[in-house]
Amino acid sequence: MPIGLIALALGGFGIGLTEFVIMGLLPQVAADFHVTEATAGWLISGYALAVVVGALFLTAAVTRFERKPVLAVLMLLFIAGNLVSATAPDYGLMLVGRIIAALSHGAFFGIGAVVAAGMVAPTKKAGAIAIMFTGLTAANVLGVPFGTMLGQAAGWRSTFWAITGIGVLALAGILALVPKTGPGEAAAGGLRGELRAFRSGQVWLSIAVTVLGYGGMFGAFTYIAFTLTEVTGFSAATVPWLLILFGVGLFIGNTVGGKAADRDVDRTLLVVLAALVVVLVVFALTSANQPMTIASMVLLGGFGFATVPGLQMRVMKYADGAPTLASGANIGAFNVGNALGAWTGGVTITAGLGYTSPIWAGAGITLLGLAVMALAAGAARKAAPADGGAPARAVVVETSAGESAPEPVAAGRG
Repeated sequence: MPIGLIALALGGFGIGLTEFVIMGLLPQVAADFHVTEATAGWLISGYALAVVVGALFLTAAVTRFERKPVLAVLMLLFIAGNLVSATAPDYGLMLVGRIIAALSHGAFFGIGAVVAAGMVAPTKKAGAIAIMFTGLTAANVLGVPFGTMLGQAAGWRSTFWAITGIGVLALAGILALVPKTGPGEAAAGGLRGELRAFRSGQVWLSIAVTVLGYGGMFGAFTYIAFTLTEVTGFSAATVPWLLILFGVGLFIGNTVGGKAADRDVDRTLLVVLAALVVVLVVFALTSANQPMTIASMVLLGGFGFATVPGLQMRVMKYADGAPTLASGANIGAFNVGNALGAWTGGVTITAGLGYTSPIWAGAGITLLGLAVMALAAGAARKAAPADGGAPARAVVVETSAGESAPEPVAAGRG
């Protein structure tokens, strides 16, 4: 395994940690800056929306530059954002720091995946991309709980200082270990060719399911620290351990969901989204019961992230040979879902509906996503006899030498 993949995975770990660790620290941040829970939630929503901007526009702006320096600059942007967050004297500057860090998110994963594929033989490209994305998974399973513990023990700023340090290590690794790569190549047909993918109604339906399906889970998860302490009665010190359980469910769900989606994407998404609605409803009804809440945390992570591979695969499947921009749009859609869930949960709390209300709101959003998925699956079944099915799911991955070959997409969320 090329050691440069470790540097890319470390960068992914830091980015994933930045995105998700704020959930466990949200009560402390809100108290420190003297803002409401809903206002503090914008530190999550603002990050998610900035990821959308970076994934689409920043990636397009840097695609023709040499990739290794671009990755280094993106990591510098990430370091700067977290440094601003760690030293922010007020809420406004903290939000600015979150936005700066978020701009690097989508572009880093998109360009880093191409670089990772170029480090290995053609038969090992998908595995190389998967190694890079293990950083993101590790951030959820281990980084978020232990980052929360550090924040509780030494103050929330200590967590952002630690993330800044991880960024510095990742930057050093990229500069020292990642091989020099050439600039990106224009897609066939250029930007106009990529935009053709958006003529497909199924692409738009898939993106809508991503926003709603992932947004519903995120609506429940954003304010989970408040639910666990104020409703279930766990101590704040217990929250990181419960987040580890969520991370275990996430890892299992992401793995199993990917294998199931390889067999039948639409059926997998319908089953998993329906199960997620049930889990959210049961969680809301039994959130005062500690054993049931523990079980709900595992299942929420499992079914919530079991949707991720299928959601990404479905967009690629219907992108009609021009998957790059559609894939980037779907990464943005995950983060629109993040913002939607966080905003909706904040609205329900502000309305005085209590700390279980974000879970109920998440169930409603996911149910809407299930309805859209059913509509999309029905339309796909009707169209299949006429057009022979959707185009094969493949994406051109370039090697560092500039050669290209169709490769399976490594599904996952970046």
